[in-house]
Amino acid sequence: MSIRKTSKTLLKRAGLIPIAVGTLTVGGSILALYPQASSAQSNNTSHLSNNASNYGYTGSYIYGSKTGGGSSNSAAITNLTLSASSIPLGKSLFLENCSSCHGTQAQGSSRAPNLQGLGAATVDFWVSTGRMPLADPTIQAVQKPSRFSRSQTLAIDAYVASLSSGGPLIPNVNLSLASESAGATLFSTNCAACHTITGAGDALASGVYAPSLSVATPTQIAEAIRTGPGNMPRFGPLTLSNQQVADLAKYVGYLQHPNDRGGIALGHVGPVTEGFVGILVGLGSIMLAGFWIGGKNK
Repeated sequence: MSIRKTSKTLLKRAGLIPIAVGTLTVGGSILALYPQASSAQSNNTSHLSNNASNYGYTGSYIYGSKTGGGSSNSAAITNLTLSASSIPLGKSLFLENCSSCHGTQAQGSSRAPNLQGLGAATVDFWVSTGRMPLADPTIQAVQKPSRFSRSQTLAIDAYVASLSSGGPLIPNVNLSLASESAGATLFSTNCAACHTITGAGDALASGVYAPSLSVATPTQIAEAIRTGPGNMPRFGPLTLSNQQVADLAKYVGYLQHPNDRGGIALGHVGPVTEGFVGILVGLGSIMLAGFWIGGKNK
C-alpha cells in the first residue's frame, strides 16, 4: 500500500511539472515578446488611414485656431523670437518642400490647408516632428525624424509666420519651474483618455489613433497643447495656463523615463498586464519550488 500510495503521489507531482513549466514558459514568452509586440503596434499605426476630415485636415483649423497667441502670465514658458534674417532661407525651403500642396504663399490648396495666421508654433510642431512634409494627405501623419535641421525648421517657421500675424508663438519650456505632481493630475484629467495613462497612445474611432508621447520634447508637448494638431483639442490660455502646460510637459518627460522601482518595466503597459505576468511567473515558480521541496522530503 505504501509503495502504491507513493507512486500515486509521485505521478500527481509529475503531472504538475508540465503545468508549472508551461506557466513559466508563457510568462517568459510575454516578457521576451513584448518589445516586439510594442514595436509592431507602433509600426501598424503608421498604416492606419482615413479621410482627411476625420483628423482635422480640412478647413482653416487643421493645425489649431487662428486666434489666440497662447500666452498667459507664467515664467515657466517664454516665447522664442524668430530671426527675420532667416526668412529668405525659410522661403526657399518652403517653396522646395511645401509649396506643391500649401501654395507658394502658404495659402493652401485642394490638397492642404491655408497656413497663414496659424502661428509659428503650429508650423514648428508639424515640421519638427517629421509629420510634414506628408506625401499622402489622406493618411494620418506619423512622427518620424524631421527632414530638416533645427535651424532650417526655425527658418520655415519664420517664413510662414511672416506671411500673416496671429497664432501661438514657439514656446520655450522651463522645466525647473514646473511641477511633476501637478502635471500628473492634469494629465490624468485631460490627456489619459486618449493617450492612455502611460502616454503610450491608443486607437480612436474611425481608424484614427492618439500617438505615443514617448519621444515628444517639452516644446512639442507645449505646441501640441496650444495648437491642437489633428484630432487633439486645442487648449488655450483660458483653459490651461502656461504654468499648467509646463507642468504637463514635465510629467510627460517623467513618463518617458519613469522610476521603475520594481526593476523590470514590462513596457509600462499598466498594472493589470504587469500583475498578470507576475501571477504567471510567480505561480509557476511556486509550483516548481513546492514540487522540489516535496520530492526532497519524500
